Amino acid sequence: MSSKGEHQTVPLSVLLKRESESEKIENPEILHGQASQSKKGEDFTLLKTECQRAMGDGVATFSVFGLFDGHNGSAAAIYTKENLLNNVLSAIPADLNRDEWVAALPRALVAGFVKTDKDFQAKGMTKTSGTTVTFVIIDGWVVTVASVGDSRCIFESGEGGIYYLSADHRLECNEEERERITSSGGEVGRLNTGGGTQIGPLRCWPGGLCLSRSIGDMDVGEYIVPVPYVKQVKLSTAGGRLIISSDGVWDVLSAEVALDCCRGMSPDAAAAQIVKEAVHTKGLRDDTTCIVVDILPLEKPSVPLPPPKKAVKVKLKAMFRKKHSEASSQSDKEYMEPDVVEELFEEGSAMLSERFATKYPLCNMFKLFTCAVCQLEMKPGEGISIHAGTSNSVKLRPWDGPFLCSTCQEKKEAMEGKRPSGSNNGTLLYLLPALQIYGTKRSLNILFLFSLFSGRHGSDSD
Repeated sequence: MSSKGEHQTVPLSVLLKRESESEKIENPEILHGQASQSKKGEDFTLLKTECQRAMGDGVATFSVFGLFDGHNGSAAAIYTKENLLNNVLSAIPADLNRDEWVAALPRALVAGFVKTDKDFQAKGMTKTSGTTVTFVIIDGWVVTVASVGDSRCIFESGEGGIYYLSADHRLECNEEERERITSSGGEVGRLNTGGGTQIGPLRCWPGGLCLSRSIGDMDVGEYIVPVPYVKQVKLSTAGGRLIISSDGVWDVLSAEVALDCCRGMSPDAAAAQIVKEAVHTKGLRDDTTCIVVDILPLEKPSVPLPPPKKAVKVKLKAMFRKKHSEASSQSDKEYMEPDVVEELFEEGSAMLSERFATKYPLCNMFKLFTCAVCQLEMKPGEGISIHAGTSNSVKLRPWDGPFLCSTCQEKKEAMEGKRPSGSNNGTLLYLLPALQIYGTKRSLNILFLFSLFSGRHGSDSD
């Protein structure tokens, strides 16, 4: 990685060719640890290092790490932990080689997140429970991260660069998301305690959620979407360290502090130290959870990573060497020198029509007459083009996919504010003068009046 912000474009095709033509590069060794201190018991994790998938005549392995920070109870977090991985994998076509499988992951992650949210809502277990999700899949040296909410994933490379692999969907710091919600029919504002006094972070009404994306949260409205931000990177063979933590850590520690406080420790000890540091700084105000994953060359033992280079602290948009949409005219030899993190994919749009657009790499490998979200098989003519109702719809033909089944089309329309969703009584929340508030994600424990209007109460959450 250039210390002066000079970023050389490396096409994905070159990366794949380089690896296939060189001597076989062994998969990295994956070491992991986790730690947690519980305030409400709503944080859950998923750690799987020996997942298998069919590939040709054999099988390939990959690792999965997930952090689910629930609020308003644990129902959404538990359901997502138990079902998200299967929903993602079911959206990936069979019989793909490794490169195709990796390229299919971003779209499959979007489908898996949306299907998990849709299925959880259909269960009707609770209307108020929700969860943030940070979901990491490691296949060889390729790391793919999908996230909704305010848990985060960072990576420090063996060369000392720090990379942010997730997005923060707090309304307070994301103007684009605020505009999306208001244009879809939601309202964004702070709690009004009377007399014009406003307190707390920006929240979405009805419901009072301070996030713009999550799984669950049916009472808030469908414009709180489960569509994840996805980033995919290819690591150098120097490896590095991933830290996945809930907001209980990131509300207190910067990425640099989190990495420095555990340098030289094993993943288990590192996770415990990060949690200890966060709780020591401001006390146990929230469930505080951390997963540490070391990605190491097989021949190298777990050793302290070098201190981060000061020159690496550059803007997020300039951190990666991005792939180029056009074929490179330069020789492969020019790309053999740098040993850096390469960005393969990044997309954060909340619109399904954009996430499943025809520009998606290798889109032809997805079944045309299968619902792009729930994988329901449909007869020709039954599906609804995912582009229906968009600005490009006038150019579409009946066979222009991907397609959605009727129920997934209804969900898409609700997320875009084109279909009524939920009750608007929740807008009374931020007008009531007497409220008692706990936590950061929700405004809760209404002392009086609101239950008379809506028939439901707020609840405690982080």
